Amino acid sequence: MAWLGSKVRTCWWFAQDGEKAADFYVSLLPDSFIEGGHGPEGGPPLVIEFTLAGTPMMILNAQGAPAPTHQASFSVLCDDQAEVDRLWTALLADGGKEVYCGWVTDRFGVSWQIVPRCLPEMLASPDRTASDRALKAMQGMVKLDIAALQSAFAGDAS
Repeated sequence: MAWLGSKVRTCWWFAQDGEKAADFYVSLLPDSFIEGGHGPEGGPPLVIEFTLAGTPMMILNAQGAPAPTHQASFSVLCDDQAEVDRLWTALLADGGKEVYCGWVTDRFGVSWQIVPRCLPEMLASPDRTASDRALKAMQGMVKLDIAALQSAFAGDAS
């Protein structure tokens, strides 16, 4: 059990459907799997331990749990537009909602930012003018578009 070797893991509270959420989340990213779950005999698991992209997590099914907010969220670095598009589509399925600047809320109410790996590099560039153009382009987007970000960073007028 990978989570036993980790000193810290994220715990997400769900009022219900924690097991469905964990199953969905591990289907999204490589190096993700359910470790196990436990709870009262004959009922749904109270705790579901899982690994998400190599990071130990757990979900606690807790009656009366508060609804998720943007205060805690997942941020996923994507290698290409195909990965951005795949995750975006999966997270919107069955009731997810688009937000802005690469943010999406999944059907369980959890917030995700789907970020092209090149964006943090652009924003950290010593060329502050190019970085500002990329930031402004990102702020005008809902789902992030790598080609448009690269064009803005390069200063292309198109």
